[in-house]
Amino acid sequence: MNLLANKVAIVTGGSRGIGEGIVRLFAGNGANVAFTYLSSSTKADAIAEELSATGVKVKAYQCDAGDYAATEQFAAAVIKDFGTVDICVNNAGISKDNLLLRLSAEQWDDVMQANLKSLYNLTKQVIKPMMKARAGSIINLSSIVGLKGNAGQSAYAASKAGIIGFTKSIAQELGSRNIRCNAIAPGFIETDMTHYLKDGDAAQKWAEKIPLGRLGTTEDIAQAALFLASDHSRYITGQVLSVCGGMNM
Repeated sequence: MNLLANKVAIVTGGSRGIGEGIVRLFAGNGANVAFTYLSSSTKADAIAEELSATGVKVKAYQCDAGDYAATEQFAAAVIKDFGTVDICVNNAGISKDNLLLRLSAEQWDDVMQANLKSLYNLTKQVIKPMMKARAGSIINLSSIVGLKGNAGQSAYAASKAGIIGFTKSIAQELGSRNIRCNAIAPGFIETDMTHYLKDGDAAQKWAEKIPLGRLGTTEDIAQAALFLASDHSRYITGQVLSVCGGMNM
Protein backbone atom coordinates (compact mmCIF):
# COMPACT_ATOMS: atom_id res chain seq x y z
CA MET A 1 0.00 0.00 0.00
CA ASN A 2 1.43 3.40 -0.98
CA LEU A 3 0.37 5.39 2.07
CA LEU A 4 2.48 8.40 1.06
CA ALA A 5 2.06 8.36 -2.72
CA ASN A 6 3.16 11.66 -4.31
CA LYS A 7 3.98 13.24 -0.95
CA VAL A 8 7.27 15.06 -0.40
CA ALA A 9 9.04 14.25 2.85
CA ILE A 10 12.09 15.72 4.55
CA VAL A 11 14.04 13.53 6.96
CA THR A 12 17.04 14.90 8.85
CA GLY A 13 19.85 12.53 9.72
CA GLY A 14 18.62 10.11 7.08
CA SER A 15 21.80 8.28 6.16
CA ARG A 16 21.94 5.89 9.11
CA GLY A 17 20.05 4.41 12.02
CA ILE A 18 16.45 5.42 12.61
CA GLY A 19 16.64 8.12 9.94
CA GLU A 20 17.70 5.68 7.26
CA GLY A 21 14.92 3.32 8.28
CA ILE A 22 12.37 6.12 7.89
CA VAL A 23 13.77 7.20 4.52
CA ARG A 24 13.56 3.65 3.20
CA LEU A 25 10.03 3.00 4.47
CA PHE A 26 8.70 6.35 3.25
CA ALA A 27 10.18 5.78 -0.20
CA GLY A 28 8.73 2.28 -0.20
CA ASN A 29 5.32 3.82 0.41
CA GLY A 30 5.52 6.18 -2.55
CA ALA A 31 7.00 9.32 -0.99
CA ASN A 32 9.58 11.48 -2.69
CA VAL A 33 12.22 12.02 0.00
CA ALA A 34 14.84 14.68 0.67
CA PHE A 35 17.15 13.69 3.51
CA THR A 36 20.15 15.24 5.20
CA TYR A 37 23.48 13.81 6.22
CA LEU A 38 26.33 15.41 8.10
CA SER A 39 29.51 13.86 6.70
CA SER A 40 29.25 10.53 4.86
CA SER A 41 28.34 11.57 1.32
CA THR A 42 29.29 8.18 -0.13
CA LYS A 43 26.72 6.29 1.90
CA ALA A 44 24.06 8.98 1.58
CA ASP A 45 24.38 9.15 -2.20
CA ALA A 46 24.28 5.35 -2.42
CA ILE A 47 20.99 5.26 -0.49
CA ALA A 48 19.51 7.99 -2.70
CA GLU A 49 20.58 6.20 -5.87
CA GLU A 50 19.24 2.84 -4.68
CA LEU A 51 15.84 4.19 -3.70
CA SER A 52 15.47 6.44 -6.74
CA ALA A 53 15.78 3.34 -8.89
CA THR A 54 12.45 2.14 -7.44
CA GLY A 55 10.53 4.96 -9.16
CA VAL A 56 10.42 7.68 -6.52
CA LYS A 57 12.64 10.74 -6.23
CA VAL A 58 15.15 10.56 -3.37
CA LYS A 59 17.96 13.05 -2.89
CA ALA A 60 20.61 13.50 -0.19
CA TYR A 61 21.75 16.94 1.01
CA GLN A 62 24.69 17.71 3.25
CA CYS A 63 23.36 19.91 6.04
CA ASP A 64 23.99 20.54 9.72
CA ALA A 65 20.45 20.85 11.06
CA GLY A 66 21.75 22.71 14.08
CA ASP A 67 22.91 25.57 11.84
CA TYR A 68 20.08 27.98 11.01
CA ALA A 69 21.62 29.36 7.83
CA ALA A 70 22.32 25.84 6.59
CA THR A 71 18.68 24.80 7.11
CA GLU A 72 17.51 27.88 5.23
CA GLN A 73 19.64 26.89 2.27
CA PHE A 74 18.56 23.25 2.54
CA ALA A 75 14.85 24.05 2.65
CA ALA A 76 15.17 26.41 -0.32
CA ALA A 77 16.96 23.69 -2.29
CA VAL A 78 14.25 21.15 -1.46
CA ILE A 79 11.48 23.52 -2.58
CA LYS A 80 13.39 24.13 -5.81
CA ASP A 81 14.01 20.42 -6.43
CA PHE A 82 10.71 18.95 -5.18
CA GLY A 83 8.23 21.82 -5.36
CA THR A 84 6.85 21.60 -1.81
CA VAL A 85 7.11 19.85 1.57
CA ASP A 86 4.26 17.73 2.94
CA ILE A 87 6.06 15.87 5.74
CA CYS A 88 9.00 16.79 7.95
CA VAL A 89 10.74 14.33 10.24
CA ASN A 90 13.15 16.00 12.66
CA ASN A 91 15.36 13.04 13.47
CA ALA A 92 18.93 14.37 13.58
CA GLY A 93 20.51 14.20 17.01
CA ILE A 94 23.48 13.25 19.14
CA SER A 95 24.19 11.98 22.63
CA LYS A 96 27.11 12.97 24.84
CA ASP A 97 26.53 11.05 28.04
CA ASN A 98 28.21 11.86 31.32
CA LEU A 99 27.38 12.55 34.94
CA LEU A 100 26.56 16.22 35.41
CA LEU A 101 29.68 16.76 37.52
CA ARG A 102 31.78 15.70 34.53
CA LEU A 103 29.65 17.15 31.74
CA SER A 104 31.31 20.16 30.16
CA ALA A 105 29.47 23.29 29.07
CA GLU A 106 30.60 22.58 25.51
CA GLN A 107 29.09 19.09 25.59
CA TRP A 108 25.80 20.48 26.92
CA ASP A 109 25.69 23.13 24.19
CA ASP A 110 26.52 20.58 21.47
CA VAL A 111 23.61 18.36 22.49
CA MET A 112 21.15 21.26 22.69
CA GLN A 113 22.15 22.58 19.29
CA ALA A 114 21.97 19.22 17.54
CA ASN A 115 18.85 17.89 19.27
CA LEU A 116 16.73 20.92 20.11
CA LYS A 117 17.81 23.97 18.12
CA SER A 118 17.66 21.85 14.97
CA LEU A 119 13.89 21.51 15.49
CA TYR A 120 13.44 25.26 15.57
CA ASN A 121 15.70 25.70 12.56
CA LEU A 122 13.97 23.33 10.16
CA THR A 123 10.40 23.56 11.43
CA LYS A 124 10.62 27.32 10.91
CA GLN A 125 11.42 26.63 7.24
CA VAL A 126 8.88 23.92 6.43
CA ILE A 127 5.82 25.56 7.95
CA LYS A 128 5.85 28.17 5.21
CA PRO A 129 5.00 25.78 2.33
CA MET A 130 2.75 23.76 4.66
CA MET A 131 0.73 26.83 5.61
CA LYS A 132 0.40 27.72 1.94
CA ALA A 133 -0.95 24.23 1.23
CA ARG A 134 -3.00 24.22 4.46
CA ALA A 135 -1.74 20.71 5.20
CA GLY A 136 1.29 18.98 6.63
CA SER A 137 2.67 16.54 9.16
CA ILE A 138 5.67 17.32 11.38
CA ILE A 139 7.18 14.41 13.30
CA ASN A 140 9.81 14.99 15.97
CA LEU A 141 12.01 12.24 17.37
CA SER A 142 12.13 12.50 21.14
CA SER A 143 13.08 9.63 23.45
CA ILE A 144 11.77 7.66 26.39
CA VAL A 145 14.67 9.29 28.25
CA GLY A 146 12.89 12.61 27.71
CA LEU A 147 9.89 11.17 29.56
CA LYS A 148 11.64 9.28 32.34
CA GLY A 149 15.12 10.79 32.62
CA ASN A 150 18.25 8.69 33.01
CA ALA A 151 21.34 9.04 35.16
CA GLY A 152 24.30 10.19 33.09
CA GLN A 153 22.08 11.63 30.36
CA SER A 154 20.97 14.99 31.75
CA ALA A 155 21.75 16.90 28.55
CA TYR A 156 20.17 14.29 26.29
CA ALA A 157 17.10 13.98 28.54
CA ALA A 158 16.65 17.74 28.74
CA SER A 159 16.87 18.11 24.97
CA LYS A 160 14.41 15.29 24.35
CA ALA A 161 11.98 16.62 26.96
CA GLY A 162 12.24 20.00 25.26
CA ILE A 163 11.22 18.37 22.00
CA ILE A 164 7.97 17.25 23.62
CA GLY A 165 7.12 20.76 24.80
CA PHE A 166 8.00 22.16 21.39
CA THR A 167 5.82 19.55 19.67
CA LYS A 168 2.75 20.30 21.78
CA SER A 169 3.15 24.05 21.29
CA ILE A 170 3.54 23.82 17.51
CA ALA A 171 0.50 21.52 17.34
CA GLN A 172 -1.57 24.25 19.01
CA GLU A 173 -0.14 27.02 16.82
CA LEU A 174 -0.69 25.27 13.49
CA GLY A 175 -3.75 23.08 14.04
CA SER A 176 -6.06 25.66 12.48
CA ARG A 177 -4.02 25.36 9.26
CA ASN A 178 -4.45 21.57 9.21
CA ILE A 179 -0.78 21.05 10.07
CA ARG A 180 -0.22 18.27 12.59
CA CYS A 181 2.80 17.95 14.88
CA ASN A 182 3.54 14.80 16.88
CA ALA A 183 6.51 13.22 18.60
CA ILE A 184 7.84 9.68 18.79
CA ALA A 185 9.63 8.56 21.95
CA PRO A 186 11.74 5.50 21.10
CA GLY A 187 12.97 3.17 23.81
CA PHE A 188 16.23 1.27 23.44
CA ILE A 189 16.67 0.82 19.70
CA GLU A 190 19.48 -1.11 18.03
CA THR A 191 21.46 1.62 16.23
CA ASP A 192 24.98 3.02 16.12
CA MET A 193 24.15 5.13 19.17
CA THR A 194 23.39 2.03 21.27
CA HIS A 195 26.24 -0.15 20.00
CA TYR A 196 27.60 -0.38 23.53
CA LEU A 197 24.62 -2.53 24.49
CA LYS A 198 25.92 -5.30 22.25
CA ASP A 199 29.03 -5.73 24.38
CA GLY A 200 28.83 -8.75 26.67
CA ASP A 201 25.37 -9.45 28.03
CA ALA A 202 24.25 -5.79 28.31
CA ALA A 203 21.61 -6.17 25.60
CA GLN A 204 20.09 -9.20 27.31
CA LYS A 205 19.98 -7.41 30.66
CA TRP A 206 18.14 -4.48 29.11
CA ALA A 207 15.80 -6.78 27.21
CA GLU A 208 14.81 -8.42 30.50
CA LYS A 209 13.55 -5.02 31.72
CA ILE A 210 11.35 -4.53 28.65
CA PRO A 211 7.87 -6.12 28.78
CA LEU A 212 8.08 -7.22 25.13
CA GLY A 213 11.44 -8.85 25.89
CA ARG A 214 13.64 -7.30 23.20
CA LEU A 215 15.35 -4.13 22.06
CA GLY A 216 13.55 -2.20 19.35
CA THR A 217 14.56 -1.97 15.71
CA THR A 218 14.71 0.95 13.33
CA GLU A 219 11.78 -0.64 11.50
CA ASP A 220 9.67 -0.32 14.67
CA ILE A 221 10.26 3.43 14.74
CA ALA A 222 9.88 3.85 10.99
CA GLN A 223 6.45 2.19 11.08
CA ALA A 224 5.32 4.64 13.77
CA ALA A 225 6.60 7.55 11.67
CA LEU A 226 4.77 6.19 8.62
CA PHE A 227 1.51 6.12 10.57
CA LEU A 228 1.96 9.70 11.80
CA ALA A 229 2.92 10.89 8.32
CA SER A 230 -0.06 9.26 6.63
CA ASP A 231 -3.73 10.18 6.51
CA HIS A 232 -4.42 7.30 8.91
CA SER A 233 -3.45 9.74 11.69
CA ARG A 234 -5.28 12.76 10.28
CA TYR A 235 -7.03 13.48 13.63
CA ILE A 236 -3.93 13.09 15.79
CA THR A 237 -1.77 16.05 16.79
CA GLY A 238 0.21 17.19 19.83
CA GLN A 239 0.77 13.62 20.95
CA VAL A 240 3.79 11.60 22.05
CA LEU A 241 3.85 8.03 20.79
CA SER A 242 6.11 5.85 22.96
CA VAL A 243 7.65 3.05 20.90
CA CYS A 244 9.50 1.35 23.70
CA GLY A 245 8.27 -2.21 24.09
CA GLY A 246 6.26 -1.25 27.18
CA MET A 247 9.02 0.45 29.19
CA ASN A 248 6.89 3.55 29.70
CA MET A 249 3.79 2.08 31.30
